[in-house]
Amino acid sequence: MLRATLRSFLAHKGRLLLSALAVVLSVAFVAGSLIFSDTVSRTFDRLFASTAADVTVAPKDDFGSRVATGAVQTVPAALADRLARVPGAASAHAEVRADNVTVVDARRRFLGSTTGAPTIASDWHVTDRSPVELTSGHAPRGAGEALLDADTADRKHVRIGDTLTVMAQPGTLRVRVVGIATFTTTNPGASLVYLDPRVAAAELLGSPARATSVSVQAAPGMSDALLKQRVVAAVGAGAYDVTTAGEHAKSSAEQLGTFLDVIKYVMLGFAAIAVLVGIFLIVNTFSMLIAQRTRELGLLRALGADRRQVRRSVLTEAVLLGLVGSTLGLAAGIGLAAGLIRLMGAFGMNLRAADMVVGWPTPVAAYVVGVGVTFVAAYLPARRAAAVSPMAALADADVAGVGRPLRTRAVVGAVVGALGVAALAGCAAASRTASAASLLGLGVVLTLVATVVAGPLLVRPVIRVLGGAFPALFGPVGRMSQRNALRNPRRTGATAAALMVGLALVGGMSVASASMSASFDQQIDRTLGADFVVQNANFAPFSQEVTDRVRSTEGVGLVVRQRFAPVALRLPDGRRVTTTASGYDPRVDDVAHVTYVGGGSAAALADGGIGMDAGFAREHGVRLGSVLPVEFPGGRRAALKVGALTDQDGAEGFGMQGGVFLGLATVERYIPGGQDTALYVNAAGTDADRLRPRLERALDAYPQVQVRDQADYKELVHDQIAVLLYLVYALLGLAIVIAVLGVVNTLALSVVERTREIGLLRAIGLARRQLRRMIRLESVVIAVFGAVLGLALGLVWGVCTQQVLALQGMGALAVPWGTIVAVVVGSAVVGVVAALLPALRASRMNVLAAIAHE
Repeated sequence: MLRATLRSFLAHKGRLLLSALAVVLSVAFVAGSLIFSDTVSRTFDRLFASTAADVTVAPKDDFGSRVATGAVQTVPAALADRLARVPGAASAHAEVRADNVTVVDARRRFLGSTTGAPTIASDWHVTDRSPVELTSGHAPRGAGEALLDADTADRKHVRIGDTLTVMAQPGTLRVRVVGIATFTTTNPGASLVYLDPRVAAAELLGSPARATSVSVQAAPGMSDALLKQRVVAAVGAGAYDVTTAGEHAKSSAEQLGTFLDVIKYVMLGFAAIAVLVGIFLIVNTFSMLIAQRTRELGLLRALGADRRQVRRSVLTEAVLLGLVGSTLGLAAGIGLAAGLIRLMGAFGMNLRAADMVVGWPTPVAAYVVGVGVTFVAAYLPARRAAAVSPMAALADADVAGVGRPLRTRAVVGAVVGALGVAALAGCAAASRTASAASLLGLGVVLTLVATVVAGPLLVRPVIRVLGGAFPALFGPVGRMSQRNALRNPRRTGATAAALMVGLALVGGMSVASASMSASFDQQIDRTLGADFVVQNANFAPFSQEVTDRVRSTEGVGLVVRQRFAPVALRLPDGRRVTTTASGYDPRVDDVAHVTYVGGGSAAALADGGIGMDAGFAREHGVRLGSVLPVEFPGGRRAALKVGALTDQDGAEGFGMQGGVFLGLATVERYIPGGQDTALYVNAAGTDADRLRPRLERALDAYPQVQVRDQADYKELVHDQIAVLLYLVYALLGLAIVIAVLGVVNTLALSVVERTREIGLLRAIGLARRQLRRMIRLESVVIAVFGAVLGLALGLVWGVCTQQVLALQGMGALAVPWGTIVAVVVGSAVVGVVAALLPALRASRMNVLAAIAHE
């Protein structure tokens, strides 16, 4: 039996190759994502471990994460002298680092990263743990000189002698590049500017007496943990954040982990789609191979093989297929990880392929996925193979499973489908987002399973409609193609299911994204009353100079400033909620149309006042007039009175993050030194169309700042939603690739199965061109059948998803009919492409050899 199994596997290796490709794709994405994330983690672990000081003393952060307020948290620079005298400390240095700077060159080009990595200005202080080294020029001397990192210099074509403008919180300074510093470790994508240590604090922090942290190096033989204890004793417990090198590296790695998880889960999503669609392909392939080998399997049974041996033989073929696919997929995954490393280099993160990490969990996961998928997919066909009677060797047996009734599928599909519909109905009727989302997920899974199970039941009625015009348009060829698609509903349903999964996902996400765009459009129209909004390109704070330029522009009337403020609220229900509040100037109602459930902006923005969303307040027992203890960064505390409760829909549309807002004067009191994050501008005495070019000219020296009107805001939101949609289209592309393989595989095996029939058709006068057309039409109708099922399912999912979004204030429902029509047309094209090779092979058959085929 083993020899027979190996011979059978090698005899059908050409047919199994397409199935192996599905395994290769799914394993490649699993292995590639694990290798890439492991490589990045290991690289940054080395970076953090090699560059962190033995002990670092930084400002206290009670909020878990720092929000970009523009205010730089500092410690006294004199703290370094005190810590240098701590027993066991070899040295201490007051670090100066500002992450809120903007750097432009002489042609006013922004030198920072466009991928979200920060632009950092710091003092030039060289140690054996510095991440960069001076490779050309000299160190900065005085206020007018600076170093630039080599990656930014190469990317932006900056040379020694060029002039740069550094916009920091205290003001703007012009510097001349006197040297280039090259990274000795991985560059995480940041742009670095180094200033003379004697002037850095004054230029970047506004005072030479301030520092952003103090790094303490341990004396030989002194452990980091013991040195930390002595430093804490010297500065006082709880006064500052004191971390060892290991703790600092762990904290930095955890922050990086969020970024890595996004990449990993996206790639694993690709792998999941590949696995799901590949299962259909492998089931179909093994089912057809077993059907074509009915006489062979019957002969094995007649020679004495029992059912267990036959089932084991088929599963052994599946395991061999899984091993081959997993091995090739693991190799492809290594190549995919190398490609991702090169891609990250294009975005400024210079990883090295030589540092690629292939840990033992990666090949284990690769083989578990590859072998597991093929084994599971081949199990049902293997059971059918074991059921072949020994008498099948003595007669021309029909294709297995064609004539069996579909009653079991009908019952299972109806039950599972009813449960799925009930879950989706519950989702539509739910009033809480969490329960609605849970029911949506359950409903999506159940309806997908029901459609796959009951798909063969829909083949005959749907394909009769889809191919109804074929006889009139293409004559007997069209009629035969339609009947070929109807011949085996199980096979047609399984082949179409691969395409259905991808298109259902696209249909659902297209409706959801279109509804989100329409909802945001409505909210922007309803809430934004300003003529223009001035914001940083990445919503980061900007310097006071930008605000001054806007206010002094001719034709500008009202300017309302906005600042972000991290706060922690002590609520009546006993909870401490950390969120981000927005601070506004008093005349916010002149540039926004906010719906107030109680109170108004005057009370909320007054000294000692605060406002919040009415739903949030109701959930935590807050009422109009309640006095809440509020904590700000730096240990500052206040008791603020609730002066307004707003409708969250309006607040979200205007950008009041977390629904909490307060007066800008209150923000400036408790978070001094902050920067504006947005300016809402109304024209006065001039037309808005004339004011815009004036504002853009006034801000020409600040390329990081953009002037937006309502149309620009809508386009910005659409672009952000489009990123999600592009990801879905990428998943669709992967599903289509595997679905095309499935259609090609099905048609190729079907051609082999119908060899004698094709020979007879050719013998009675069917031309080669007509034969190719028949197979193409069969492929097209199968592909369109999958598209119709997928889109119908996707539209239902999309509508239910919109109901979940409506609970978050996004109540508009939009169906992108153009996309739906384009997908259906594209599916027909997919069918034509998938049929090219099988049709060509069929048309080249020798007529006499085909008629004589057994």
